[in-house]
Amino acid sequence: MEQTLLFAVVLLLGIGAYWSLVIFPRQRDFQKRQQYVRQLQEGDEMITYGGIIGRVVSVEADQGIAHVEIAPGVVVRMISVALVQPYEPDKVAESARKGQA
Repeated sequence: MEQTLLFAVVLLLGIGAYWSLVIFPRQRDFQKRQQYVRQLQEGDEMITYGGIIGRVVSVEADQGIAHVEIAPGVVVRMISVALVQPYEPDKVAESARKGQA
């Protein structure tokens, strides 16, 4: 009986640790991404999941699709959750410098 109780306590602690270290941060990142996608407006520059920098032409929020211009005259339809973050040249340059060091 004592060993079973100890095993249950250790198991619950392990599940709690896994949730707090793995699941919770992923949920938080997903919620941030969803909030970013909801706030997209025409003209916003953003980076896609594949690393492409583009400008939002239009957003079909009910269908989850965004039209993104990736070069002058080249507009692609993308799933809006693939639009990861706003394009901020200073942050991109800083990340590149850190990656090279």
